[in-house]
Amino acid sequence: MTTGTFNRLAKRVKLSDGALITKMLDIAEGLDDVIKLGRGDPDLDTPDHIIKAGQDALADGATHYTHPLGILPLREAIADNIRDYGGADYASDEIMITPGGQQGMFIIALSLLDPGDEIIVPCPGYNPYGQAAEISDAVVAQVPMTMETNFTLTAEMVEAHITPKSKILVLINPNNPTGSVTPPDEVRKIAEIARKHDLIVISDEIYSRLTFGNNTVLPVASLPGMKERTITLSGFSKAYAMTGWRIGYLAGPRDLIMPMSEVNHAFAISTAAVSQHAALAAMTGSQQCVEDMRQTYDGRRAAICKGLDAIGMGYAEPQGAFYVYANVASLGLGITAGAFCERLLTEGQVMMYPGTIYGDHTDDFVRMSMTQPVERIEIAMQRMAKVVESFRAEHKQPAE
Repeated sequence: MTTGTFNRLAKRVKLSDGALITKMLDIAEGLDDVIKLGRGDPDLDTPDHIIKAGQDALADGATHYTHPLGILPLREAIADNIRDYGGADYASDEIMITPGGQQGMFIIALSLLDPGDEIIVPCPGYNPYGQAAEISDAVVAQVPMTMETNFTLTAEMVEAHITPKSKILVLINPNNPTGSVTPPDEVRKIAEIARKHDLIVISDEIYSRLTFGNNTVLPVASLPGMKERTITLSGFSKAYAMTGWRIGYLAGPRDLIMPMSEVNHAFAISTAAVSQHAALAAMTGSQQCVEDMRQTYDGRRAAICKGLDAIGMGYAEPQGAFYVYANVASLGLGITAGAFCERLLTEGQVMMYPGTIYGDHTDDFVRMSMTQPVERIEIAMQRMAKVVESFRAEHKQPAE
């Protein structure tokens, strides 16, 4: 990018490691048979009954603007679903449909953050939270998490980063990119800290239906005194394989949701009607499709972990979402995660992303997505093992 281009861009536009995603996608386009374990875009298809609902809606003329909050049947279905899974009790006007969860993040930031306000964000964590804060001229207070705690956010960590300017706390549960799940007892402690310091909590629960083993997600807003200070962010992209439909939602107190709907209206007027009708089918139809996907991801999780064990690469225990956070530094090769990813792509035709994209304060980890069939994952792990052996040969380090 030329100096002139930088001069034309607004100061709020910053090029960061996020641009590496585009760079790697560009590299991948010039290669054959790339196995993509990078983006959080499920390879699974949207279930048939959801697709049919979208098709029927189009045939019935669902091609117009809707209410700024979203169609009423969908908001009512979401409220029922939240209650069914142990969440708070919401009225239909306490739920707002958004064009994807990511836009919801920006709507929250633009609606609630003034210049100089601080937003506390787990690190590593989903990077658009930081981007949304920066566009709002707010200050991002990153809370570093480490492998020692399996990248789990704790109340003690949060409280250490609270200042008089702190306004919002972000809890991503399960976490993206680490796949860690914050235990219910810790969620209760974090909620107590939020009440103590009068913080608004953004509870990102978009992966809450995709957990493994005995791990479960406790909805923050369900706790005493938390509904009035919590905005729950979720959507349909992950549990229902609807990434391209671009539909998510926010659930929160009426005095916040209604003004935020005006901000959302200024950006998008409303979420696509066809997507809303499809999401209604997702909410009201059989939930077996979600369980089927969860089991599929669990099998893929096992395949990735088995491959990493064979290579000798450490990783955080993947407890939820569909990611494995692997430790390149554990190989002892003296290379950064970014360099490892680029070489793995160019030599091994396997794509994954370094943790720095997600705000990791080290350059030691990579995020691997469970977005390929087990057979492809096994091939990817074989290719990865060859690239690791190539690194070891260069460093004259014998394989373990």
